[in-house]
Amino acid sequence: YELDITCVGTADPRTGYLVSISTLDNAAREHALPIIAAAFRDSQSSHPAFVLADVVRVLHHNLGSMLSTVCWRFTPYYHLSMHAAATDQVLMSQQFEFSAAHRLHCDDLDADTNRRLFGKCNNPNGHGHNYRLEVAVAVPVDADRRTPPMRLDALEHIVDQTIIKRFDHKHLNLDTAEFASLNPSLEHIAQVCYSLLQAPFQH
Repeated sequence: YELDITCVGTADPRTGYLVSISTLDNAAREHALPIIAAAFRDSQSSHPAFVLADVVRVLHHNLGSMLSTVCWRFTPYYHLSMHAAATDQVLMSQQFEFSAAHRLHCDDLDADTNRRLFGKCNNPNGHGHNYRLEVAVAVPVDADRRTPPMRLDALEHIVDQTIIKRFDHKHLNLDTAEFASLNPSLEHIAQVCYSLLQAPFQH
């Protein structure tokens, strides 16, 4: 695991320090890491969001108002982050990958203009990419701990059903309704993924 501690404030004009690295290191090792270790020794371990809330509270007690956010990285692809001022909510982030082909082309532009704008991406038969999608979901954290927050497997299921199965190993222009008349630029792909995921994550 990795624990990222972010502090904000005004640096001391003489030393240039906001806070020394040793202060952050000691706060993490003496106060935060024991909470994480204890949670995983317990066979009835709490949801990681509850553990992170405890970590944020103890760090806030030790670091004061300079503490901004704490991010707990479980893997290079999955992490939880929480603001010190809002321990009733956790941001759950997971990366996903899918492979797809596309062609960038605007029908209202002539062939030379399309080639100049899009280069190799204007290849008439399309070309492929491996796309990496990071989905971040704001999840409520029940202060009484009676209602567990969303679990990672639920997030993965929604993204798999809504995005991966829809776009993976497809020619976006030819095989998907979303890009039948919408140029599948990276920006448009991000917008479409966001729109498709909104409804499933509101339930």
